[in-house]
Amino acid sequence: MHSVVPVRLATQIRRAAFFAALALGLFSVNSASAAEETAPLVVEDIKAPAVEVPNADAKTPEEMKPYAEVIVNGDVTFDMVPIPGGKFTMGSPDDEEGRKEDEGPQHEVEIKPFWMGKCEVTWNEYELWMFALDVQRRELNKVEPTDREKAADVYARPTKPYTDMTFGMGKEGFPAICMTQHAAKNYCRWLSAKTGRYYRLPTEAEWEFACRAGTQSAYSFGDDPEQLEEYAWSFDNSEDKYHKVGLKKPNAFGLHDMHGNVAEWTLDQYVPNFYEQFAGKVTLNPWIVPTKLYPMAVRGGSWDDDPEALRSAARRGSGREWKQQDPQLPQSIWYLTDALFLGFRVVRPLEVPTAEEKIKVWDAGVFE
Repeated sequence: MHSVVPVRLATQIRRAAFFAALALGLFSVNSASAAEETAPLVVEDIKAPAVEVPNADAKTPEEMKPYAEVIVNGDVTFDMVPIPGGKFTMGSPDDEEGRKEDEGPQHEVEIKPFWMGKCEVTWNEYELWMFALDVQRRELNKVEPTDREKAADVYARPTKPYTDMTFGMGKEGFPAICMTQHAAKNYCRWLSAKTGRYYRLPTEAEWEFACRAGTQSAYSFGDDPEQLEEYAWSFDNSEDKYHKVGLKKPNAFGLHDMHGNVAEWTLDQYVPNFYEQFAGKVTLNPWIVPTKLYPMAVRGGSWDDDPEALRSAARRGSGREWKQQDPQLPQSIWYLTDALFLGFRVVRPLEVPTAEEKIKVWDAGVFE
C-alpha cells in the first residue's frame, strides 16, 4: 500500500512548475498583511427576505425536501439534500482494516436534521465570492443590487491569488481546492447573506453521520475497498488529479464524493483523543470549538489518498506544512498552496440558530 503522508509525485511536479514560473516573474506575489486582508465583517442579522427557491422551506423534518439553491446574479445553482436527524455509532471498531487510534472509542451520537450539499463546492460557486464575479456581472448588466446583495457585498473576500489555484487540474464543474478553513467559513458567511438561508461547514459528527447514511461498515457501501471504483476517486483510479463532482455513485442519502475526490473541511478542531470522554454516553451534536490554528479536522480522504483514508470514520488534522510553499510574506490567511487535495461542502441546519449563535460558528477558530 502507498503511504498517505508523503506528497505524491504528480503533486510535486505541479508545485515545482508553479514555483519555477514564480521565480521567472510569471506570477505576482501579494505581500499584503493579514490585517489588510481582513476587512471588517458585518455582524447583524440581515432582515431582508430570503431568495425564493422551491422546496427550500421546512419547519419539520418531514417537510424537508431536496432543493436547488440559487446564487443571484451568478447564474449558478447547487443542490442541497435533506439529512434526517437520528442516532448513530461514531468511530470505527478495533478490527476495522486501516483503523487508527483517533477513531475510537466508538460512541453514540445524536444529530439534528440538516441539509447538505449534494456535491462538494465547485469553482463555479466559489469563484463568485472569491473574485466578486457576482458584483462584476451585476455591474456589467447594470442591475441594481438587492438589499440582501448589498449586505453580502460587505463581507471579506480573499486577496487575489498568485496563480491558477486549480494547478491545471480543471475548473468548470470541478471542486474548489486550496482554501483555508477561514476562507471556507467566510464563503459560507457570504452565501448565507446572499441567499437568506444559513449555511456553514459541517461538524465532524454531522459529516460522519451523512457519510455513513445509516451504515456501520467501513464505507457507506460496505467493507470491500474493491468497490471504491464505483463510488470514489482515490489514488488507485484518479490519475493524479481531482475530477468533476458527482460522477461517482452517491450514498444512500444521495450525497456524491463523500469518499475521495477532495477531502473536506469540518468546523472542528482536530483532537486525536476527543472521543474518549464520550464512551458509554449519548452525545448531542458534538463540536470541538477551535482554540488554535492547527490542527483542524478534515474528513473523507482524497484523490491523492489510499482506500483506508477514505473510510467513513477516517480522521485527519490540518498542518502548517499545507502552506509551506506559500510565497507571500506574511503567508496568506486565504490559501493553502500545498493542499491540492482539500475542499469542502456546505450544510444548512433545519433549526435556525440565533444571530449570536451564527456568529459564534463563523468566527470560531484562530487565523493568521
